[in-house]
Amino acid sequence: MEPRIQYAKTADGVSIAFWTLGEGLPLVFLPMAPWSHIQREWEEPLGRAIYDRLLGATKLVRYDSRGSGLSERDIKEFSLDALLLDLEAVVDRLNLERFALWAAHHSGPVALAYAVRHPDRVSHLVMRSSYARASDYQGSPQHEAMVGILDKDWGLFTETAARVLFGWSDEERSRQVAAFFRECVTQETAQAFYAAVSEFDVSDLLAQVKAPTLVVHVRAYRYPDMEVARKLAAALGDARLVVVPDLDALASAVLEFLGEGAKAAATEPPEAGAFRTVLFTDVAGSTSLTQRLGDARAREVLRTHETIVREALRAHGGSEVKTMGDGFMASFSLATRALECAVAMQRAFAEQNETAAEPVRVRIGLNAGEPIVEEEDLFGTAVIVAHRIATKAAGGEILASDVVRQLVAGKGFLFSDRGDVALRGFEDPVRVYEVRWREA
Repeated sequence: MEPRIQYAKTADGVSIAFWTLGEGLPLVFLPMAPWSHIQREWEEPLGRAIYDRLLGATKLVRYDSRGSGLSERDIKEFSLDALLLDLEAVVDRLNLERFALWAAHHSGPVALAYAVRHPDRVSHLVMRSSYARASDYQGSPQHEAMVGILDKDWGLFTETAARVLFGWSDEERSRQVAAFFRECVTQETAQAFYAAVSEFDVSDLLAQVKAPTLVVHVRAYRYPDMEVARKLAAALGDARLVVVPDLDALASAVLEFLGEGAKAAATEPPEAGAFRTVLFTDVAGSTSLTQRLGDARAREVLRTHETIVREALRAHGGSEVKTMGDGFMASFSLATRALECAVAMQRAFAEQNETAAEPVRVRIGLNAGEPIVEEEDLFGTAVIVAHRIATKAAGGEILASDVVRQLVAGKGFLFSDRGDVALRGFEDPVRVYEVRWREA
């Protein structure tokens, strides 16, 4: 499946191109700026290979930094704060609550600074061939020689970068990579970028990084050298250093770091039409709430709904499919986790409502089946039935189909038979059960 290019707008008004693919723990790939072109990367066998290894286990998020690739190109501001705005725009556009970061080369300081600013959002941190202080990375004779070439001969610089940075000895391959570099960015932008990153230094933040961190040195790449990786890993509190021979081994090391479950999933990608439990939430009376409170105040109340739902999904392994203003659609690989999540949601809303000026009463509906997967969305009868069941619930109720009830038989859930219910668009009634979450 070809990734669909989308755009996010930064706080300073820059358009950032990105794509997402897959399901699971979101893994945000920071661009290897200034060499970033998310469409051309996907077409390149080398870039595509590592993405294919990870797609079965993670939800990949890849974006072009400002000034490069398909993002807005006419940019001259590449400070650390500016590059942080690119990352923030993408994760906020996707409503990612918790995710892993993968940074390489000059994106490393950006990832480290973001992890310190948002410790509750970064679950894991992968640092590949990167650094905390630019002087550690750029102090080598190779780098100084390359920067000197950059100001004089753009073509020679890109060819030298392909050979020196990545250690490729194949002449034809080096020419291809150099051509890719020239598609990513202009000479003037590269000059402005390198001038900005020479000032990067987040070494004073390393002690504050809370996320478990994997520092990876790829032996096939001669630059930067092993000492840079060793210094970075030693300075981080919760980090381990791994040396791998090539990119294939790199993917395996990252999957192992993210979790054995992710590693196993990567080897056997889920088939299209896999059996899933689909969950819908809907805020009861949201229209009258808006009419009574006004748009701004009602939006504040609905934001509480969004926070509680996303926290519950994250805690119970649910995948947010989409949000629909006053409701969510989510999917689960296990019906047990879906029901546990629904119960956790209702308990959280009940606790919130005890002291809230405006109570939020949410109805939840669940069904299970084999939905159609298309562009990260779910379609088909199983999805429609789940949505129709949600509309039959009252605020504070969880209703589930008989399919879901049978899937979790013997797992300790309490059900109350609500009988056969007519659902809009279906000729035959559907047996529906209330999940008694207060007694569960």
